Amino acid sequence: MPHTAPAPSLLSRWRLPALGIAIVAIVVGPFLIMRAAISEADYATEKVLHTREVESLMQTVNADARSLEAAAMTRARGIDSPLLRQRIDDANARVLPNVDAVLMLTRDNPEQQARLGALRSNLEQRLARIAEVTRAAESATDDQIDNMVVLNPIQRLIMDIVADEQRLLEARKDRAYRADRNADIARWTSMLVQLALLLGASYFALREQSGRRQAEGLAARASNRSALVLDSVREPIVLIDRDQRVVMHNAAFAELYGVEGGEIRGERLAEIGEGAWDHAETLRRLHDVLARDRELWDHRLSQSTVDGIERTMLINARRMPLPDREDAVVLVTASDVTAQTISERQIRELNQQLEGKVEQVSDVNRELEAFSYSVSHDLRAPLRHIAGFADKLGRHLGTEVDEKTTHYLGVIGGSARRMSALIDDLLVYSRLGRSALRLQSVDLQSMVADTRAMLDSNAASEYPGHRIEWTITPLPIIVGDENMLRQVWLNLLGNAVKYSTGSEPAQIEVDCHRAADGGYQFSVRDNGAGFDMQYAGKLFGVFQRLHSATEFPGTGVGLASVRRVLGRHGGRIWAEAEPGKGATFHFTLPASVSEAGASSTPGHSLT
Repeated sequence: MPHTAPAPSLLSRWRLPALGIAIVAIVVGPFLIMRAAISEADYATEKVLHTREVESLMQTVNADARSLEAAAMTRARGIDSPLLRQRIDDANARVLPNVDAVLMLTRDNPEQQARLGALRSNLEQRLARIAEVTRAAESATDDQIDNMVVLNPIQRLIMDIVADEQRLLEARKDRAYRADRNADIARWTSMLVQLALLLGASYFALREQSGRRQAEGLAARASNRSALVLDSVREPIVLIDRDQRVVMHNAAFAELYGVEGGEIRGERLAEIGEGAWDHAETLRRLHDVLARDRELWDHRLSQSTVDGIERTMLINARRMPLPDREDAVVLVTASDVTAQTISERQIRELNQQLEGKVEQVSDVNRELEAFSYSVSHDLRAPLRHIAGFADKLGRHLGTEVDEKTTHYLGVIGGSARRMSALIDDLLVYSRLGRSALRLQSVDLQSMVADTRAMLDSNAASEYPGHRIEWTITPLPIIVGDENMLRQVWLNLLGNAVKYSTGSEPAQIEVDCHRAADGGYQFSVRDNGAGFDMQYAGKLFGVFQRLHSATEFPGTGVGLASVRRVLGRHGGRIWAEAEPGKGATFHFTLPASVSEAGASSTPGHSLT
């Protein structure tokens, strides 16, 4: 099986450009470094010469001024000669231009400019007095000579200028020294850099030569490794060319399709595996993958393989270029999904059976609902007769009956009325399971307020003097069946009032908060009789009661009705209690129309 060599690494791709950059750095880098060092050294030398020039000119100015003073003193003593006059003329011609020259040289030094300005002013005045003494010659007075010598001193200014230049000279000498040292460092550094770059270039050249040999070895090992990886895949894989001839394949393909010797390169795909691939539709789609650059995904193909088993194969194919070929090939993978197909068929059969069972259960539920409604409805008339005739019999007997007869008549009437209440509640329970939901926006705050007002009125007439304290948090507006939700609040709040008649005052709390799924969780809490939590599982069953009828009247259908309503709205209910310390009923309701009743069916409830 042919295998491609690994792609060149990033280092090998950038090796030649890096070598070119190194050569340029060898040539240009040291040149730039030396140029910068030489420029710095030349600048420092220039500044040293500048300082020397300023110092020389100032010494010349000082000498010319002293020469003019000496010449004037000589004329004052009566000595005169052409040489002396020439000396005076030469000094006068040089002294001020030299000061101006120094001014030009130090124009970048404000302090020196100030000193030179003062020097020139004093020098002009002093030259004027020297000229005055020179013209007077032997007739010059002592005052004139004293003024020439004493007034307008220039020696201190010249010394300050020279001293500042000396200070600058030291700094410039130090800079020149550093520039020379940096130039030496730059020369040595450039030499070392050149040596390092040359060594690096030589190293890369040698490495390139040895790396090529290593790459050839790595390519061979990679080819063997990829062949092992391909053969370790248990899913059949084959590559075919434009003529649908096999380019390469893995061991799983050879094993499944009975390839003798494991070598079928160049054979047509349709001829392999005793015609297992000789399927016109499949071959056409594989041709389109290469010819039209399409991809084939999850194409089911039934094949009879060499082991004689009819298999369902899932064929996937895509176009793939190979580095060692100019034309592209098609990578074909075949997955055996026979077991999965059988499982799907079994699941479909089970689903059909389950649908039949569900329909049967639905029919039974409908029959039970109809039976419950019919029985409860037909029993109402006999109960009315029993209760009515018991009352008539009591009135007929009058006051002459004994106590036992009165008791019996009372039991008959009370039992008939209790049976009638049970039937009424059973009718309500049956109706809650059969009637369709009429969804609308329901203001629970108003609904609870109306229910509370009715319960307060009933409690005031049945339990005079009994006080009820209500705590009701703000309640939301939700989507639901208003009549059914009214039954929920009427039963839960009615139970809270009924079972807390023995507590004074009765404390009833209604709370609400938003649940994590976006719906609402409500709770109704009281401080009444409570119950034992070990019997909580019986609480929401029909006709199930945890207290006797003589202690607390009721039929045992209310909480079952509550659970049915909440179940049809997509909610659930549970309770927490402790004997003698009250009970708390928690229930949930969704907030949106899509959630309410979306999965509910008549008779469905959640606990």
